[in-house]
Amino acid sequence: MRTRVLTVVLAFAVLAVAGFAIPLLGVTASQRTQQLIAARTADLDRFAGLADHAAESGDTAALTAEVTRYTELYGEPVVVVDAGRAPVVQTGGMRAADPAVARLVDAALRNQRVSPGGTLRPWSRGDKLLARPVGTGTRVSGAVVLRASVRAAADDLALRWTLVLAGAGLVAAACVLLARRATRWVVRPLHRLDRAVGALAAGLPAEHARAGGPPELRQLATGFNRMADTVTTALEQQRRLVADTSHQLRNPLAALRLRIDSLQSRLPDSATRTYTGVTAELERMEHLLDDLLALANAEHRAGELSVTDVRGARCDASAVAAAQAQLWQPVAEQAGVRLEFVPGPAVRMPCTDGELAQLADILLDNAIKYAGAGAHVETRCYTDGPDAVFEVRDDGPGLAPAELTRAGTRFWRSDRHSAVRGSGLGLAIAERLTAGRGGHVTFTPTEPHGLRVRVALPTGGATP
Repeated sequence: MRTRVLTVVLAFAVLAVAGFAIPLLGVTASQRTQQLIAARTADLDRFAGLADHAAESGDTAALTAEVTRYTELYGEPVVVVDAGRAPVVQTGGMRAADPAVARLVDAALRNQRVSPGGTLRPWSRGDKLLARPVGTGTRVSGAVVLRASVRAAADDLALRWTLVLAGAGLVAAACVLLARRATRWVVRPLHRLDRAVGALAAGLPAEHARAGGPPELRQLATGFNRMADTVTTALEQQRRLVADTSHQLRNPLAALRLRIDSLQSRLPDSATRTYTGVTAELERMEHLLDDLLALANAEHRAGELSVTDVRGARCDASAVAAAQAQLWQPVAEQAGVRLEFVPGPAVRMPCTDGELAQLADILLDNAIKYAGAGAHVETRCYTDGPDAVFEVRDDGPGLAPAELTRAGTRFWRSDRHSAVRGSGLGLAIAERLTAGRGGHVTFTPTEPHGLRVRVALPTGGATP
């Protein structure tokens, strides 16, 4: 955001400086051009006065001396002719018979003053021709033509333009510094507020956003801090309630299991069915408590990853998946399921070994439990574009299209599998762990029947 704001402010500053500097350059060029024309016009007027006096007195010595000294001093040739176009004085190699000079002489003898057009530029190098009639009023007794060099004027104009551009550059630099300070003053509180919002959105305790910047931002930061305190307290109380409840129930459940187990030898055969049902419910409650704790830990871990932006974690997904499949092999054999790890190229996944092992445990447990005896479960790792993928598929009954959209919902279980033990939290835990690493879990059917669960993590890192 700071870059965008700074770009806009700097663009405005550049336009403002350019809007001031460009007209000033044009005015400077026009002024220097007018100064050159005015100076040379004054010289022409002096020469015309001398020529008029020479025409009346018949003595051209003063005129010739003045024009010669002028050409020697400034290097600019001058031609003076009488009313019959006969040369009176010619200096610097310029002659009255030159076509360009002859045209100006004709115009001057028609009592017309000739001044060059156009405006000087620092790169101008051509000479300018000026002409003036000799005489007073409508009486024209000759003409004066001067070829003025613009090099000195152009060099002077280049110096003036350099000063103007240097001043514009200093103003632009000052605008850059002011813009950086101004944008930092405005944007820095927004960055702090953004980090605090990210932490709060992830369910982590949000550090207070320090008030700074304009009054509106300070008021916003103060309001956010009050809201963050309230939300963080409520989330922490909720998380602590789940964790404490799950932990505190473990001891009574453990004591209850010991007492129920101690009753087994004293129960008559007719109570065996009741005893089995009680122990099954007790095991279900124990698994539910374990899953609740695992879900609370997964949510906390996902929140940490989403705001800390941990990018260094990498694991050999193929090796971890193969090891977990080997661990679950006895469970699969006991359930009558054929479990197979399909080897392939090594895949590096942006997560820790423990996180991938936990994901594999959840998905393999689900596949073995719900695929049913005689089913075939496959697990593999591969890359798909920018993603590293861990996949578990089976050829069991799978899920109906309507059920696929609900898979991963907390405590949801398919009605077709209600007899299978479970809490309905496993896939929710997997989704939270995956989301913390910037990935996603998808559920799709397989042909002719079965379910494919695909965990994809972006190989670029853990971007939430």
